[in-house]
Amino acid sequence: MVTRPSVLPAMPAAAVPAQDWQPTIVAIVCNWCTYAGADMAGTTRLVYPASVRMLRVPCTGRMSPLFVLRAFERGADGVLLSGCHPGDCHYVHGNLYARRRFASFRALLDFMGLDARRFHVSWVSAAEGAKWAKVVTDVTAAVRAAGPLKGWGRLAADGKLPWLPAPPPPPRGTPAAGDQQAIAGHLRALCQQLLEQGKVQQVLGYRPGTLPGRMVPALIGRPEDAKLLDWSDQCHTDLAVYLAGAQRLAGKIGIVVKACDARALNGLLQEAQVRREDLTVIGVSCPGVLDASSLALKCYACDGEVAASCDYTVLPAGAQPGAVGSGARRAVAADPRDAQIEFLSRLPAAERWAFWQAQFDACIRCYACRAVCPYCYCGTCITEKSQPQWIPTTIDGKGNTAWNFIRAYHLAGRCVGCDECSRVCPAGLRLDLLNRRIALEMERRFDYRAGETMDGGPPLAAFQPDDPQEFIY
Repeated sequence: MVTRPSVLPAMPAAAVPAQDWQPTIVAIVCNWCTYAGADMAGTTRLVYPASVRMLRVPCTGRMSPLFVLRAFERGADGVLLSGCHPGDCHYVHGNLYARRRFASFRALLDFMGLDARRFHVSWVSAAEGAKWAKVVTDVTAAVRAAGPLKGWGRLAADGKLPWLPAPPPPPRGTPAAGDQQAIAGHLRALCQQLLEQGKVQQVLGYRPGTLPGRMVPALIGRPEDAKLLDWSDQCHTDLAVYLAGAQRLAGKIGIVVKACDARALNGLLQEAQVRREDLTVIGVSCPGVLDASSLALKCYACDGEVAASCDYTVLPAGAQPGAVGSGARRAVAADPRDAQIEFLSRLPAAERWAFWQAQFDACIRCYACRAVCPYCYCGTCITEKSQPQWIPTTIDGKGNTAWNFIRAYHLAGRCVGCDECSRVCPAGLRLDLLNRRIALEMERRFDYRAGETMDGGPPLAAFQPDDPQEFIY
């Protein structure tokens, strides 16, 4: 019988002297290898610390980051995952998928400030009873050195909160109004033509909102309504988030995309959420969107050039595709979020933990981040599941930590950096930094950049036999 971590009993820390304290470690192990190896260690009477509480699952590939989060929520001081060696999996490739999954998960744990000594992964075969005893001994020593985990899901009263460095000036000021007006005029004419000729049944674009200067999504189906469409540096919304719903209304859809929107669209095509033959993609030269009167951080490193996968291109008057300074390509600079991520990564783990716990403490669980993300298309979100209830519904430290952690991990290898989740957050949480950190890990470890192509699939849905595993015993 498989014991589910969702019913793990609470494990309150005993009031014992520090020198006698023993950590509580949850070991989630593969049924076919590590569990048998642990059994061998017992039958051969090998001596090792009794600090491990073992949970058996069918395969390493069945181990979810949710199991790890639940163990820490319920009072574990450390977590150990263990399964078959690569090439020996009872289910052929389960451990190879798990290796990629927990490489990115480990990086996210570290960035959030959880002491690296608290999370371990190992390969232990059924014949390696002695190795199991050594792994448990080493992991117990590491967790014991880290001390009791007292701050999961809450901010220490004396936590030191670092201030992020301010971003440098943007690489270019506000784009010329004439360029935006020219793009808007060309866009209206093109959309009207496509509707008149029956090449599309509807167009998903932007129109002026009720607030001055703001643009909101618009879905039009008549040629005469093309005059409602507009374009400016306030076209924030990633229209790909509406695509699946719009396609259910009528046939072929024309969609207006910026460079970041095109990458999100490629991701949805990768995951078979939309069909390319049902789309007409209208790429628009993007001047960079403005966020509170200055260029949004995501736009610093983007040249605004129209993606090559677009069916139609809309540029300013007289511009040639790819011409520098014409409005088709914008001056670029280093992504300021990378400097902020580097700053946080250099801080002691306790300060990183304090920073993110303070961020999550402000979360009101409105799920605006979920509503604007093109990749949050699940019919039933995990936050709405109650059998079992993996994400606490309470708006408190544990519930907010679990939600924000899983939201970021859900986008591993998928987030294209549109930063809509961060922009719409009423509490101002720096969700973009979590997304960017995991995207950098995917690029460094697997040479993968989300949304660059519609071919293939996300990196965590694949594996290579020689994937790096320096973090595994």
